[in-house]
Amino acid sequence: MISRLPVTIVRACLREGWGGSPTAVLDEAPLSDDERCRVPVLAGTSHAVFVAVRGSDVSLRFFTAEGELPACGHGTVAALAFLAERAGDTEYRGTLRAAGRSFAGSAVREGARVRAAFEPGPVELREPTAAECGLVLPALGVTRDTLVPGVRVASVGRARLLVPVASRSVLAALAPDFRQLRSACDRFGLLGCYVHSVPTRSGRIAARMFAPSIGVPEDIANANSTACLAADLAGRGVTGIAVDMGDSLGSPATVTATARPGSAVQVGGSAVVVDVVRLS
Repeated sequence: MISRLPVTIVRACLREGWGGSPTAVLDEAPLSDDERCRVPVLAGTSHAVFVAVRGSDVSLRFFTAEGELPACGHGTVAALAFLAERAGDTEYRGTLRAAGRSFAGSAVREGARVRAAFEPGPVELREPTAAECGLVLPALGVTRDTLVPGVRVASVGRARLLVPVASRSVLAALAPDFRQLRSACDRFGLLGCYVHSVPTRSGRIAARMFAPSIGVPEDIANANSTACLAADLAGRGVTGIAVDMGDSLGSPATVTATARPGSAVQVGGSAVVVDVVRLS
């Protein structure tokens, strides 16, 4: 039963101390998958993270209202903030486990906030097929005039489409047909679509993540997709990016990532624990 279950609300991937993606974080409990899917709904968040601590190892499970996810980047940032707050030390380091793999995670307390980072794992990149672009791009509202070269299918756990557009204003104006987009993503087994602007010389980018197939029409922050983009851009000489998200949803967020060809991607952001609530 999930009634009265204590849930920590963490805002993950803040921008200059504000905004971020509210995420429900809680200790592992004997719940069914259906009950786990109800937690983010009752907590008023898009995602929930279940944390099981076994010695120095920490296992994570991620859920939305639609079901379990193999990975969740901003959920991992939220979990690291949760673990760092509980540990009470200035620095936290641990080995995290999710979707059958282990990876390093760390967090540094900076006053009331925590800066967290982790290695999301190997990123697989490929060119999209004509069929994928032919169905997905119109559903997004991306046209030949607003698209720029560099569309990729990227996977770190699940595949998603990375779609570059000409400017931040083009990105802000997008109004996807979510029913059509979900149908297209489901057909090709895509998690969703990460639409982004062209990076500036300093690596600053704006992005929006649309994922109706997992019950999240638009995500405030998406760290794993940012990691995928960082891996793609590393091959073009861009080794560090800071991606602004969430503006269209009224909750500004920033995700940072670093990558170099042949080395592991690091992704993360700052987070703050804002409340502990009991589900009803």
